[in-house]
Amino acid sequence: MRTHLHKKTQALLLFVGLLTISTAYGQDPQFTQFYANPLYLNPAFAGSKICPRVNLNYRNQWPAIPGQFVSYAASYDQHIDALSGGLGGMVWHDQAGNGTIQTTNVSAIYSYTLKVTQEFNIRAGFQASYYQKSVNWDNLRFGDMIDPRYGFIYETQETPGIDNVNYADFSVGFLGYSEKFFAGFVVHHMTEPSESFFTQDNAVLYRKFTAHAGANIPLDNTREAPILSPNVLYQRQGAAEQLLFGMYGKTGPLVAGLWYRNKDAFIALLGIQVEKFKFGYSYDLTVSQLTNKPGGSHEISVGLQLNCPRKRSRYQPLSCPEF
Repeated sequence: MRTHLHKKTQALLLFVGLLTISTAYGQDPQFTQFYANPLYLNPAFAGSKICPRVNLNYRNQWPAIPGQFVSYAASYDQHIDALSGGLGGMVWHDQAGNGTIQTTNVSAIYSYTLKVTQEFNIRAGFQASYYQKSVNWDNLRFGDMIDPRYGFIYETQETPGIDNVNYADFSVGFLGYSEKFFAGFVVHHMTEPSESFFTQDNAVLYRKFTAHAGANIPLDNTREAPILSPNVLYQRQGAAEQLLFGMYGKTGPLVAGLWYRNKDAFIALLGIQVEKFKFGYSYDLTVSQLTNKPGGSHEISVGLQLNCPRKRSRYQPLSCPEF
């Protein structure tokens, strides 16, 4: 009991430290199944499947410790020939510290398609977002509230900041693809908005740079051939960087994947994809200095492909992994 309370106290104090540090830098929540959340990965994916689609995502990171991170996302997009590109909308919500800090994002996206050759297309995506970040000060514990013997019994003398921060944000992405190869580049948070709860702080949401690429390799010449799809993802935001690489395999309706995120986790994925429906589950096994005591990370994705307009589009749909 005592050890559990001590660990919980440490977690709360660390969380407070992150809030009250004089200069802080925000970072985005991440989704392991990045192709199952395509508009979150790259706005250029809007309309890339031509037909309308809906994606739903859920992630629970480190569920075994106090203050875990829980993220939700929902998106819709489709291609519109009259606009020579796609339109999309996305909402995501992130909770940190059992809901102590919450972030909500609403985004509108447009992507323009350039048909370079019969086999190769380029998409440029533009994203405008509105953020609201809030903090529940009543959930926080400060150092001056602690009695060495009885624990948290005093009123804090710390001065809380504001409850909500609201700001606009803009991102741009590019995507090139053929039938068997695809690659993209994205810059999120181009204006680096401030998201501080304290007027004297400089809590900048750093620009995030993302590069991703992959290929589809059929194992024979039949229409339903099993497919191997090697992929790599690199991201950098402020001083933090991440390299994720691995392989998808698909045969019939079954999809499996095995990934490694550098110095952080091994990831296993299982999914099913039948006609207009897909479902995926992935688990991140932590291998960093945290070990797997925080409980790893669980992620679930659901996708729905809706009916296409009767008129056939002159643009080629993107063929890439769905998870």
